[in-house]
Amino acid sequence: MNNPPQFTWDDLQFFLAVARTGQLSTAARQLRSSHATVSRRIDRLEFTLKVKLFERNPRGYVLTAMGTRFVETAEKMEQETERLRADLADGSMAQRGLVRFSAPEGFANFFFATVLHRFAAQHPHLSLELVTIQQIMSLSRKEADLSVVLDEPKGGPYFAEKLTDYHLQIYGSRDYLAKAPAITCREDLLEHPFVSYIEEMIFAPGLDYLSDVHPRIKPQFQSSSIFAQLTATRNGLGLCILPYFFASRYPELVRVLPEEIDLKRHYWITCHRDLKQAPRVRAVIDFLREAVRGEDARFVPPYVTPAGPARRSEAES
Repeated sequence: MNNPPQFTWDDLQFFLAVARTGQLSTAARQLRSSHATVSRRIDRLEFTLKVKLFERNPRGYVLTAMGTRFVETAEKMEQETERLRADLADGSMAQRGLVRFSAPEGFANFFFATVLHRFAAQHPHLSLELVTIQQIMSLSRKEADLSVVLDEPKGGPYFAEKLTDYHLQIYGSRDYLAKAPAITCREDLLEHPFVSYIEEMIFAPGLDYLSDVHPRIKPQFQSSSIFAQLTATRNGLGLCILPYFFASRYPELVRVLPEEIDLKRHYWITCHRDLKQAPRVRAVIDFLREAVRGEDARFVPPYVTPAGPARRSEAES
């Protein structure tokens, strides 16, 4: 009597990679495998289970209804496997694998990138993918394992924890301010060109702050990139609302009405609840928490009292 065909944990890893990315080539890169191998593993898994897990189309692989149900089972097995590996391994050896981390452009480049060498030293077996195009990333579709966001997730199966407050103020270059009309109150701001985000492309309510300064401000130059806004401001194009933690690095930038205009926003760290205890994800969460705690002065101007302990929440559907 022939034994029924069996599938292995490796087959499930290939399945999850394709389910999360929707592309054989992307899954192959993550798994350090080949396009052909990934395709062969998916075909073998479907043959073994005698069920169709994906619909193939020119845009990629789309989960069938049965495939969507199977993701839940495969992810539970993934979590148990990671817990077992953590129990069997010691110390840093427990944190292995790849973490895709999504963060806003400013936080990613002006904070996280500056402490990345410390993370690499602490976790030499972890690989990171840092994505700064946050508006197209989706935790629900597992396009990112972990995200830093500006607004706390409302509802859904997510873990969320406030990472830090950060402050924004109005900045202008010394050269620009030396030639421009004096600014002594908010009304004077209307005499100056502003640099800001493109209104239709603001992907988080926390970035919509011009009206908090003055409802009649109309930006002259708009960009979806905070880098472009920073560069334009440094080159004297006008005034701009910028986070203190990176604008303060540039001596040519001067704060405008700093005692009167100080906007507070928050960074939240969030991930799918199912991934919260995965050792590789936990390692990044713990590192970010400690890194931010040790650098409060970078996010809060010296005349502002830092906030108390971060609040944690876990919303469930």
